[in-house]
Amino acid sequence: MASQLSYKVTGLDLSGYMVKDAARAIAFYRDVLGLEPVLVYPENRGAEYELADGTTFGLWGGGGVVMPFQPSNGILFAVDDLDAAVTALKAKNIPVLMQHDTPVCSMAMISDTEGNMITLHKRKAM
Repeated sequence: MASQLSYKVTGLDLSGYMVKDAARAIAFYRDVLGLEPVLVYPENRGAEYELADGTTFGLWGGGGVVMPFQPSNGILFAVDDLDAAVTALKAKNIPVLMQHDTPVCSMAMISDTEGNMITLHKRKAM
């Protein structure tokens, strides 16, 4: 049965995480993952990052004004070399919470400064 909505979802504009301390989180994403924000919001509200594949990632530090804080675990960042990423994380004393290998991908999970789970992800050739 066809949808009766007067609109349709056409894509994903931005995915991101809530943060309690945006300045601390921005520093983490810069220093650990090498991400530089293209936009930093005033008053410790967060930042946006444009990734090489054209997607946008955001950090929001609304202090409960925009929406309540809740750490999340749903973002997978694509990396070109997972082994190099894990080695670099360990060199910075960033704990790798879990590594997992599946028939289609390999993953390594870390936490950011706000308790959000970050998964570094490498697809396998099929």
